[in-house]
Amino acid sequence: MPTFGLSGTSIPYLKKGDKVAITCPAKKLPIPMTDAITLLTGWGLEVILGETVNASYHQFAGDDAFRAADLQHFIDDDSIKAIICARGGYGTIRMVDMVNFNRLQNSPKWVVGFSDITLLHAHIISNYNLPCIHGQMPLNIPDASSYSLETLRKALFGEAISYRIEPNPLNRRGECQGILIGGNLSLLLAVSGSVSDLDYNGKILFIEDVGEYLYAIDRMLRALKRAGKLKHLAGLIAGGFTDLKDNDIPFGQTLPEIVMDVVAEYDYPVCFDFPAGHISNNCSLILGKTLRLAVETDVVNIDYPNKL
Repeated sequence: MPTFGLSGTSIPYLKKGDKVAITCPAKKLPIPMTDAITLLTGWGLEVILGETVNASYHQFAGDDAFRAADLQHFIDDDSIKAIICARGGYGTIRMVDMVNFNRLQNSPKWVVGFSDITLLHAHIISNYNLPCIHGQMPLNIPDASSYSLETLRKALFGEAISYRIEPNPLNRRGECQGILIGGNLSLLLAVSGSVSDLDYNGKILFIEDVGEYLYAIDRMLRALKRAGKLKHLAGLIAGGFTDLKDNDIPFGQTLPEIVMDVVAEYDYPVCFDFPAGHISNNCSLILGKTLRLAVETDVVNIDYPNKL
């Protein structure tokens, strides 16, 4: 069974024998794709490696035009049913406008990744109304939890996904339902005001980040707020915010305290500690699909109410 985007466009879920592609739209790879090939072929899939997998140009997996052409090739190849980005890093914003995504309107396919790949997800959701998978990437497979990899398999093959997570004391209770958007907070700011920007109204927003200063997280969230993007959310999910840094003079707030300070005047449910982001247990989420969020005192339940 397919899943449907915001406009009703469907993407077929994978089945055994399908072809999937691995490409690098950003930073170059430090290791071969052996673990990814083993995992994906174990799921019954045929793996096609892009030319960017072995390419190097400064810190990138080939120059901008080369990376764009590799992605374009797989977008235009109707036999490819999913495009799995090998890693993030930095570089997608340099090449995204060289890519013509129009083929996805007639031959939609899954685009998988996180971190820098947030830019691709935002662009595809905002312009083509197609869902994408926020989940583990090939570079991370050696360190990934088996559970997170199983959630990726389920997302790709259309099996039910639901999560039950422990509460955080700063969670804000409530229930909501809405299209899930988001990803890496820094990248959401990077696409703001561009053709890849998202419509936040009525949506459930998921955010995560890595290696940022606490004050920078505060600034990014307040920038989104000033742009009116946080006012009309249906709900907010904060995932992993890892390796956060502070200045010599402490900022004075934790990540949950920063978030709740920024959204204090709103009344939608908020939850922290969802297992997704730059962590080994990076569980899969389908962006661009209706999600149900129930934040209770003793538990947080997250699932997709419509059959996958």
